[in-house]
Amino acid sequence: MIERAILSVSDKTGIVELARALRAKNVEILSTGGTAKHLADNGIDVTPISQWSGAPEILGGRVKTLTPKVFGAILHDRDNSSHIDDVTRLGIPAIDLVVVNLYPFEQTIAKGGVELSEAIEQIDVGGPSMLRAAAKNHRHVLPLCRPEMYEDFLAEFESGTISDDFRLQAAVAVFATTAQYDAAIAHYLMDQIGADEEPHDDGSLILELEKFQDLRYGENPAQSAAFYVAPGERPFEQLHGKELSYNNLLDLDAAIKLANAFEQPAIAIIKHTNPCGVARREQLVDALRAAIEADPVSAFGGIIGANREFDGDCARAVGEMFLEVIVAPSFSEEARELLGRKKNLRLVTTIAELPRLEIRSAAGGYLAQAPDRVSGRDGWKVVTERQPTAEELDGLEFAWIVCANVKSNAIVLTGESQSIGIGAGQMSRIDAAKVAIMKAILPPAGSFAASDAFFPFRDGLDILADAGVRAVIQPGGSVRDPEVIAAANERGMAMVFTGERHFRH
Repeated sequence: MIERAILSVSDKTGIVELARALRAKNVEILSTGGTAKHLADNGIDVTPISQWSGAPEILGGRVKTLTPKVFGAILHDRDNSSHIDDVTRLGIPAIDLVVVNLYPFEQTIAKGGVELSEAIEQIDVGGPSMLRAAAKNHRHVLPLCRPEMYEDFLAEFESGTISDDFRLQAAVAVFATTAQYDAAIAHYLMDQIGADEEPHDDGSLILELEKFQDLRYGENPAQSAAFYVAPGERPFEQLHGKELSYNNLLDLDAAIKLANAFEQPAIAIIKHTNPCGVARREQLVDALRAAIEADPVSAFGGIIGANREFDGDCARAVGEMFLEVIVAPSFSEEARELLGRKKNLRLVTTIAELPRLEIRSAAGGYLAQAPDRVSGRDGWKVVTERQPTAEELDGLEFAWIVCANVKSNAIVLTGESQSIGIGAGQMSRIDAAKVAIMKAILPPAGSFAASDAFFPFRDGLDILADAGVRAVIQPGGSVRDPEVIAAANERGMAMVFTGERHFRH
């Protein structure tokens, strides 16, 4: 039976209807501050909590419910005789229902420009304490922490019995809610000291996530899945097409990151998280045509990423080509009209900012790492007798950026601003070089080559030289670097060491 309830909510959604249903069953309603006034204004009989507990509100309302009577009424175990003796001796009647939602901390900080003092005032203390107390004692005291739970509660309440399953579900909802609430506070305060979203010195990592959308499945149809983001974040918007899959998300992420790695208008076409065509040009449509030209067969069914608005010329350039997704900062009205004729083609917009922290699962745990970023030319070192020309340095930089976005082991062949052949995810660097040459539809002679890690032997470099590669960029760092440098000198190639590796597993 529910004979007494405490109602104290910041979100008033549905609270009047709930209170009326409770009063219709003669449930005594205790309430605080704004909630008590709201209910009274709607003609509902309430007892102020300070009147019931005998303890006045103090500290400008900071302390209202934090009293032995309130918490004794919530926490005492009805099956524990010593608990019953205590509350009987002290004259503490039972509270059977706790309806509380928390101060709007997350909504407050989401407004932007909020002073730290204002944010701190929105840190709830009594609310989480009452909810946690009720959740701990949920066999006897039912906690409701979300307005969307009221309808299910009323169905059970009207039936005359609150089921054990519903009580447990309500307790779980409380601990999930307070955990997210505390995580939001921790993230905000860490951000004030510049430590947000980093592994903590104490060895802990706080993640605060909410469901962005359900997915049809994960990597495969037998794997259920949902996509989660930081609260309030909208990392992308789907404008058209059928539902995105997890694999689509991986590919569009790879596409937009690679396209945005270039300052000039650029296109990256991705297939199974690897680029199959990449190009930069003065006009985006020319970059699109060049990226398709680099490997039109692999581009079939691929994901196109653009770092500029996708316009009507671009829409006409893809024509009847079958694509899964096009992702760009925006789409022109003409492009949306033309591409919208393809019922299943997904059109997605995103700003594609790199996260401050990447999370991946491995070996039953989680890797937290800073995102991989390609440094500029400042750390480069020319190690061959032949110095690369300015044009060759531009070409090597293009190749290096593309290669950093290819699964390891990776060898990439490019022109000055267009990919030529991509050898991705091979078990040996020799095979990666052979695949890059094999995949080259455009002539590899005179191309630039990038390797995501050092050459352990000269054989890989010789294969590239035989194909006509004129300049190579790689991290360096092998014990056989002198042997590899000598091979480059023998073949008249220029070679640059970057001093940084870009493995992608």
